[in-house]
This record gives sequence, structure tokens and C-alpha cells, in this order.
Amino acid sequence: MESLEILIAEDNPKDFEFLEQVLAEWEEEVKITRAPNGKVALEMGLERSNPLVISDIQMPEMNGIDFARSLWEKQPEARIVFWSQFKDEMYVRALAKVVPPETVYGYILKSSARDRIASAIRTVLLEEQCWIAPEVRKVQGRAGHSLTALSDIEYEALLDISLGLTDNLIAQRRYLSRRGVQSRLNSLYNKLGLDQEQFHCKKVGDSFNLRNRAVAVSLARGLINAFEMEREEKDFQLWFKRFQQSNTPK
Repeated sequence: MESLEILIAEDNPKDFEFLEQVLAEWEEEVKITRAPNGKVALEMGLERSNPLVISDIQMPEMNGIDFARSLWEKQPEARIVFWSQFKDEMYVRALAKVVPPETVYGYILKSSARDRIASAIRTVLLEEQCWIAPEVRKVQGRAGHSLTALSDIEYEALLDISLGLTDNLIAQRRYLSRRGVQSRLNSLYNKLGLDQEQFHCKKVGDSFNLRNRAVAVSLARGLINAFEMEREEKDFQLWFKRFQQSNTPK
């Protein structure tokens, strides 16, 4: 019987060793290859036919979501088990956009019991069935509900205020009027369940700052996190540099 070839995209050596130990307990002969980041994983995955992959989500060079999207574009039958310590809604939201129709994949948390991790990997890679951790399914439900799920433009607005952009700068970056910016922000606040009157204190005579409150609620909900905001900051700095250059008198 031919050995199974499994690609593990994981930058943490200890987590990789754990997966090695889990796979070593299988009756099947397994050949394991490690990719230390998403970029290398993509190069290796594209060299294989119908690759079997276990991938972290937070990785240097290229995160697990971008890696999966790029691999699935060329190899839609690739089976990927995402394993992560995060069940953040931002990842669940991003993943839902890149999974091809009828593609088999899984999502297991690193905090899960060893037996559950082994079962999830086997279910996806060998039995060709999807396996999603119960905790992640709950987040999927919230991310897919029309009353709570953010649209793309609402999510853009959230990223912009998380970066500290003013209405004027958001308008420039997104090609909007100031009224258009306010409309997006109000829509974002509604989706997050924020209301100016709700946070108004008559005794003090003041209200919460809704922008700051929106960021706080989004952090708690997992719509944004520090790791991914680093990437957003880099993208913004690139745009801001071009913006400054185009608006500098010659």
C-alpha cells in the first residue's frame, strides 16, 4: 500500500512535533513534509496532485486563509484541515469566501483533546468528509446570520476605524463622500448592536465614543485581532504613501 503524503504548514516547531506524533499513531504509513510558512506551503502544495494538508492559520509570509485560497484556485480538490488556537469570526468569515463548492475541509482548535484532533484529521484527509469544531460552528452561525453578519463594506468601515482613520481619510481611501462614510459607520454600529441612546448617561450628560466602542465589541467578538491588524496597517501605509505623493504640489 502506498504511503499517504501529508503536508503540514506550521511555523511552530512544537506544534509540528505534536502533529507528527498524532500521525505516527495511524495504522497507515504516512510521509510528512513540513512547510514553515504559508508561502512555502503553497509552493509545495502546487507540486502535488490532490494534496492533503494540515495548516495553521496564523503564519508568517502568508496566512492559512490566503494559502488555502491560492492553493484551491489551482487545486480545488485539495483537502485541508485548518488547525488553530483561534476561532475568531474574522477567520471564519474569510474562510467562507474561499472554500470552493463541494470541497472537503476541516477546522479544529489546537486546544481540543488529542483524540478529537486525530479524529478530525482522519475524517477530512482519509474519509473525505468535512469536520468543523462545535465551537467554530457557533461562530459560523453568527457570521452567516443576516442580522449580525457584517457586509464587505461594513467590514471595511470597521478596519478603517480600527486603524484610527478620520472620516475624511476614509472618504479618500474608499472614494466616498463624508455622508457615504457616515452611512457605512451607522450600518456597522447597527450590526454590532450599538446605539447612541443606549450608551447615553443622563446623569453625566455624555455618551460613549461609538467608534471606540465598535472596536472594543469587535475585538471581543473576534472580528479583528492584533495579528491581522498588522497586515492591515501595512496595506494602509502603502496606500497612504501613494496618497501623500499624489497630493504633494509639484
